[in-house]
Amino acid sequence: MEPEVRAAVDALNQIAFLLERTREPTYRVRAFRNAATTLAGLAAGELKRRYDEGTLEELAGIGKVTAAVVGEAMSGETPAYLTALLDKAQGPLVRGGGSLRAALRGDLHTHSDWSDGGSPIEDMMRAAKELGHEYAALTDHSPRLTVARGLSPERLREQLAVVRRLNEELAPFRILTGIEVDILDDGALDQEPELLAELDVVVASVHSKLRMPSEDMTPRMVAAIANPNMDVLGHCTGRLVVGRGRPESEFDAEIVFEACRQFGVAVEINSRPERLDPPRRLLSLAVERGCEFAIDTDAHAPGQLDWQPYGCERAEECGVPADRVINTKSVDDLLSWLRR
Repeated sequence: MEPEVRAAVDALNQIAFLLERTREPTYRVRAFRNAATTLAGLAAGELKRRYDEGTLEELAGIGKVTAAVVGEAMSGETPAYLTALLDKAQGPLVRGGGSLRAALRGDLHTHSDWSDGGSPIEDMMRAAKELGHEYAALTDHSPRLTVARGLSPERLREQLAVVRRLNEELAPFRILTGIEVDILDDGALDQEPELLAELDVVVASVHSKLRMPSEDMTPRMVAAIANPNMDVLGHCTGRLVVGRGRPESEFDAEIVFEACRQFGVAVEINSRPERLDPPRRLLSLAVERGCEFAIDTDAHAPGQLDWQPYGCERAEECGVPADRVINTKSVDDLLSWLRR
């Protein structure tokens, strides 16, 4: 890619990243990512020609704002739009959790455009690498969650081939193979057992019948936790705390967390601002029960990969020790823990 094109594409993608980080509307983020995609697909010399002719806005996906960003980047300047976002992003997202965030080496719950994420696998993983991660698990959804384009066994196998190729390109950064698999009504996991056994990381979450009575939800969750293919219990209450919100699922937390401890399943501390799951009282209970944890972003876009501080702050407040957070481990130690 020509240097001036690379400068413009990088500026557009950096703007999109910062907008995602601060939860700006999707349409605004998409405008910059679409513009970056358009520029990356141009023939050699076309961008400079259009810039010289003043016809940038004739390109698909290039409007007044994105054209200004492109022009400033091509001139060797930091675009004004990007400068304003960088000024706002200088401070930390939260006040606490800094030491725990510094100890994290990876993220074990991320999504791509293979299911309901908004960006290709490569974009997500390059962003994770740029954040300083040593590894990140790709955990797109399983078949039952059709609204999120869950992966059939065939599509998941295709994805594994893509991950193998990308791991060769991104080494020593490591993409861990994985899935966010649905916990079905009876506690079974929504994917072929043999295929789950091949994956590095299996996050299992309840996405359906969230209002199931506690006397049914508790054994449902425990049955999943007892499954030898399960590694992490994702966003355990299913709550949403923004907008109209969604109440917590009801289950006997002492029983569920004791099962996690006994079966060696990590309790996820989900860092998404609209989830912040589990709530503090349950997170404190899981600490008391001796559980291990995974502090994850559940990112659906590159900028959301920078949300781990939200989870770290809450983990620190609730007394979660760093040595009980599995993604503070090196990739080799983590894989040994996952395969034990």
